[in-house]
Amino acid sequence: MRFRQTLEATLQRAWMQRGALACLLWPVSEVYSGLARLRRQLFRWNILKTRRVNAVVIVVGNVLAGGVGKTPAVISIVRHLQSQGKKVGVISKGYGRQSKDCLEVLANTLVSKGGDEPLLIHKATHAPVFVAQSRWEAATALLNRYPDTEIIVCDDGLQDYTLFRNIEICVFDDRECGNGWLLPAGPLRDHWPRPNVAKSGAISEKLLLINTDKNPVAGQFQAHRSLGEGLKDIHGHTVAWSQLHHWQGLPLKALAGIARPEVFFRMLREQGVVLDQTQALPDHFDIGHATLAAMQPCQIICTEKDANKVWAYDPSALSSELIQTLEPAFFDALERQIAQP
Repeated sequence: MRFRQTLEATLQRAWMQRGALACLLWPVSEVYSGLARLRRQLFRWNILKTRRVNAVVIVVGNVLAGGVGKTPAVISIVRHLQSQGKKVGVISKGYGRQSKDCLEVLANTLVSKGGDEPLLIHKATHAPVFVAQSRWEAATALLNRYPDTEIIVCDDGLQDYTLFRNIEICVFDDRECGNGWLLPAGPLRDHWPRPNVAKSGAISEKLLLINTDKNPVAGQFQAHRSLGEGLKDIHGHTVAWSQLHHWQGLPLKALAGIARPEVFFRMLREQGVVLDQTQALPDHFDIGHATLAAMQPCQIICTEKDANKVWAYDPSALSSELIQTLEPAFFDALERQIAQP
């Protein structure tokens, strides 16, 4: 695990400039680029098929490798649509889950079956959430179970053209496009600006951009990230930030199995939390007894995404909600897109 973390940190630094390591990897990224172009062309030629479902499909994703705040954006969008009286469902592949089945994620679904992000989305929104290897299969299963669903929000999948989308939302962070190269020489999972694949609904006129940075570039809507008003225990009770100064007399240790753990640790410190230790884990990491035992004795603080995995072994842990607030202009633009035929 330590080697993986070191490798990821090295690549993240290399991806911000066109230095020696990036240049060394550039020929491989050209192969990746060619394959991506070929796949898009196969959809344009209708050799690979795009399928539709009887609902408006909104795909929320990113072109950057690693986390950019996509799942909090999904939660914010679903909550807004629900507040407008819309019947909303969510689909996902459920990255990191051990099961390959198509299933509905419920409050008691194991993370190993449904995935950490789908479970988080369901608990945060109470919307129907389905996971499957095929996003079209997940959408079809959702509509069969909840036929009055008007809008399906797809968590990730900008590069998956098998499901027709009506609207695309791409999330960026302070890295923007890094050095502008594709993986593995740069951070991009897809070419940017993204080429149109009209047969699947992927056209620039239907693309909205969100940036979680404090200073988004022109054409991007700002998303403000913050932690919740307090921490939550396993029973859903709130622990105020001020209480942590004397909480149980134990050292405070923060744990995060997300794409950019340092962002979470920084936000905790900005709340005035004095951390004795931090434990950065890979995204979707299967947190088990050994990981938590190595940190004891302590009071663990984790992300809301990691909470269900942590509580299975340490019921005393506290979790912190990450809230993403999107500017009103974004929702105005989204509603205009939904209203268009």
